[in-house]
Amino acid sequence: MNTAVDDIDLAPSADERIVAVLLEKGRLKDADLGRARRLQDETGGSLLSLLGRLGLVSERDHAEACAAVLDLPLVSAKDMPEMPPEGTPLTARFMTQFHVVPVAEGDGHVDVLAADPQDPYALEAVRLATGKDVRASVALRSEIAGLVERWYGQGRSAMGAIVETAEGDGGDMDDVEHLRDLASEAPVIRLVNLVIQRAVELRASDIHVEPFENRLKVRYRVDGVLEEGESPPTNLTAAVISRIKIMAKLNIAERRLPQDGRIMLRVQGKELDLRVSTVPTAHGESVVMRLLDRETVVFDFHRLGFTDEFLPRFNHVLQQPHGILLVTGPTGSGKTTTLYTALSKLNQPAVKIITVEDPVEYQIEGINQIQAKPQIGLDFANALRSIVRQDPDIIMIGEMRDLETARIAIQSALTGHLVLSTLHTNNAAGGITRMLDMGVEDYLLTSTINGILAQRLVRKLEPTHAERYPASPEEIGKFDLRRFQSEGEIFLYRARGSAIAPTGYLGRTTIVEFLVMDDALRRAVMRHAGMGELEQLARDAGMQTMYEDGIRKALAGQTTIEEVLRVTEDA
Repeated sequence: MNTAVDDIDLAPSADERIVAVLLEKGRLKDADLGRARRLQDETGGSLLSLLGRLGLVSERDHAEACAAVLDLPLVSAKDMPEMPPEGTPLTARFMTQFHVVPVAEGDGHVDVLAADPQDPYALEAVRLATGKDVRASVALRSEIAGLVERWYGQGRSAMGAIVETAEGDGGDMDDVEHLRDLASEAPVIRLVNLVIQRAVELRASDIHVEPFENRLKVRYRVDGVLEEGESPPTNLTAAVISRIKIMAKLNIAERRLPQDGRIMLRVQGKELDLRVSTVPTAHGESVVMRLLDRETVVFDFHRLGFTDEFLPRFNHVLQQPHGILLVTGPTGSGKTTTLYTALSKLNQPAVKIITVEDPVEYQIEGINQIQAKPQIGLDFANALRSIVRQDPDIIMIGEMRDLETARIAIQSALTGHLVLSTLHTNNAAGGITRMLDMGVEDYLLTSTINGILAQRLVRKLEPTHAERYPASPEEIGKFDLRRFQSEGEIFLYRARGSAIAPTGYLGRTTIVEFLVMDDALRRAVMRHAGMGELEQLARDAGMQTMYEDGIRKALAGQTTIEEVLRVTEDA
């Protein structure tokens, strides 16, 4: 925190420069900006604060753009000390209204956190009130409000303030109308909105709402790792879960059976598609919401983490006119995104592509996508039978779940179609043994499967704060790093937390292994060789394992050794 107020560019164009950065990074749409400008012409005021109030720009995007344009540090208010600096001459009301809070004092200067450091009025007011130069850092608006409440209020969080106004349960929880009334109260609606908003701020992929005997637990999956968030009180459990079910158009009276639904929402300028799943547990219904941010997904192999050394082999198999390409891995390992990326690459006017999915996650122009509905008999196998009569060139099946689906997929591949699908196995060679276990004949496998891609997602290091260090002789020996770098000093990287990424990680990238079916592998499959032998044959033919791909990415500073060990079985 070493930038004095006088050094900050407080020209009227600061707002416009921040808006330009938001547009350039795709964090703000031209149409939304046009709407905000028209409203500004009518009401006046700051364009940036208007964008925030309308929910067109998220707090984090706003803060990152401010920090970049004004060349100020971005810090987390959560890292501030327990007690405020003594003798602050500002009122809590002023600090809350202008989103500015003094956090430390020195000789002749005061350090403040500001959500809008480009606004000259607030910082000038702090300078006049303290009689000292002001050094500003950027922080999120909600974090500043939380810090002011913690230091000068009653210590409540945003959720605590909402809960104070919420009614306790009372009444019959089996009475559907009573539940509907509870779920429609303003505090409960604001509470659920706050939980979803937190997920967007954290860049979470899933929200878990889990009822236990004495508490309702809320957890967010951020970059593949669950972290616990602030939870609503137990007496609001039924109301919160009913509110989510109403939003997802589910039956709130049915609490004995699992249900699936979806919620379409606009949160902080992002078009969100939430897939909602409920299952009954001992203490109520557990709800998981999967967040699909349609605007941020990019179907690009390089962005997914596929390297230039790897892509030619994969593209060669992808361009085959017929056969089967399988993508394997556990749930949440990015299989569907890889398949969508492959489809968008194959999507040409001269090619007819049909998919059967459950559910359809992303809609792609030019591809016929069918939503499976098992409850009315439209499962993968039945949909596939109809698809073949639609004269497609390429078929994508969401998942090979059973022998019937696998058999029809193989028939399609034999009759000149390219079939893409996913399978739940731990590695590429396991895809072959899994298909054999399902009951697929070996001669059909060898004549249809072109390649099997296995993948995992590892967290990416936030590059500006990652710490580079020389690998110790023990690490070089244990992980056999000389195999990847034969000479010179070997460096590895550590995650270091910051306001941009509290864990030191930001986003994820794939690590992959790709088994290409060749004659040696076909002979091994025909004699039902074990998974270890199949993997060795594939490695002899040039396959690098996920572990090896991960170690290469760790040496390149994209991730850490710990992350690679966390997700691969070679640990």
